[in-house]
Amino acid sequence: MPVLYVVTGPPAGGKSSWIQSHATARDIVIDLDLITRALSGPGAPAWNQDPNQLRVAHRARYAAMDEAFALRDKVDVYLIHTMPSRKALAKYRRLEARIVTVDPGRDIVMQRIDAMRDPAMRRVATRWYRQRPTTSQTAMPQASRAW
Repeated sequence: MPVLYVVTGPPAGGKSSWIQSHATARDIVIDLDLITRALSGPGAPAWNQDPNQLRVAHRARYAAMDEAFALRDKVDVYLIHTMPSRKALAKYRRLEARIVTVDPGRDIVMQRIDAMRDPAMRRVATRWYRQRPTTSQTAMPQASRAW
């Protein structure tokens, strides 16, 4: 039976890597970073945070989500959503999604951001750790868990 996976976690936490190790070529993967990269011109940074390109990428992501949710009974769908709101989580639960949290731990995340991401992502990661679900709902470091 096909599954909708919603993969959450801090920036640089390993969400894309988790999907790469679980998804197949026939699955649908909705990753804002990949969408932004696909919509950016040559030479754009891999972790592009240009506001105009992100705006277009967000619109493309929402359209992809709508279409993929309609197909979730035919194919596995993997959606990266770093910090879903309560409303979004409620929708995902109505869709019977498996929520997966990928979190290798704050220290590792901050090291990864310093090494390969825009420094502004430190603020996003800090917010993620401040707002994350309670321990009973969050994956253990370097692991993931569906709730």
